[in-house]
Amino acid sequence: MSWATGIMVYLVIWWTILFAVLPLGVRRIENPGRGEERGAPERPQLLRKAIITSIVAAVVWIGFYFLHQSDFFSFRQMVE
Repeated sequence: MSWATGIMVYLVIWWTILFAVLPLGVRRIENPGRGEERGAPERPQLLRKAIITSIVAAVVWIGFYFLHQSDFFSFRQMVE
């Protein structure tokens, strides 16, 4: 796997995990003021969620990397 492929795989994993982490701990605004949406989160904590996403994505990517390098399964062997 080249470094460019590794980065692209990490980004795909990161975005997938981000969408799984975003709804965690969301609380709606109880009394929305003028110009505030009722369903908007009170404190979205995006930096915290980005850090959590990065850590989880790194762990998943390392697992993917070792699985890919071990040739435990290979798409090339499936074709032959």
